[in-house]
Parts: sequence; C-alpha cells; structure tokens
Amino acid sequence: MRSAILALGGMLALTQPALAEDYYGFQSPTGNIHCAVYTWAGGAEARCDLIDLTPSYTRAPAGCDLDWGFAFIVGKTGKGVLGCVGDTTIDRGNPVLPYGEAVSMGGISCVSAKTGVTCTNAEGHGFSVRKAQQKLY
Repeated sequence: MRSAILALGGMLALTQPALAEDYYGFQSPTGNIHCAVYTWAGGAEARCDLIDLTPSYTRAPAGCDLDWGFAFIVGKTGKGVLGCVGDTTIDRGNPVLPYGEAVSMGGISCVSAKTGVTCTNAEGHGFSVRKAQQKLY
C-alpha cells in the first residue's frame, strides 16, 4: 500500500484533521520530506513523511495494522513516535520551507536544514528526519 501512496504522490494529501483550527503543510527543498503542523481544540501535532529513506526503525509500532516506517509524529506533549498511518502528508503543491527557516504552531517548531527536518515540542521531545537516518526523542 505504501508504494501505491508514494506512486500517487501529489494526488494524495493529508486532509485537515477534523475540527482543525490551523494547518500548515510544507516540504523540504529536495522534496523528499513532506510535513504538516496543525492544531485543534487545545492540541497540536507535527508529522513528517519521507518519500525515499533508509529506515532507522525496522519494527512496526505495537498493534499497527496500517503503513509505518516513513511517518514521524510529535504532539504538543510527550516524545516523538513512529507513525502508524493510512494517509500521507505528501503534497507536491505544498510550499518549500527553505534551509534555515522554521514553522511554529501550537507549541511545536519544525526547522528545515540541509541535514533534514527537525520538529520539537516545548518539552524538547520530537524527531529529526533525513533520507539516511531518522531519530525519535
């Protein structure tokens, strides 16, 4: 299924979460990393999906019956997690977040760098992703 999602690329896009207050999607300058940051009813989340990667995580999240290994998520609180998802943030129409620039929403900040994208919540937890390596913390 993941290959079908990737093959459709820009045709599939993460729809805004129900009752989303704010939503911002972006992609890295290379177009390999696509992210969304959004808020709803006091909550917030950032998610990044990679099109091409050498997986750092090779075990599915517990109880995951969907696609995994390419999506990384952090909420307003708590540690970053490996996503178990049935959708994608990949949207070739999203604006590019240039290297050195950041997006912040709901207490979560995502920074674009030549070394990938890092998203962090106010507690200092989150994820860093790039083609060669992904890290949750």
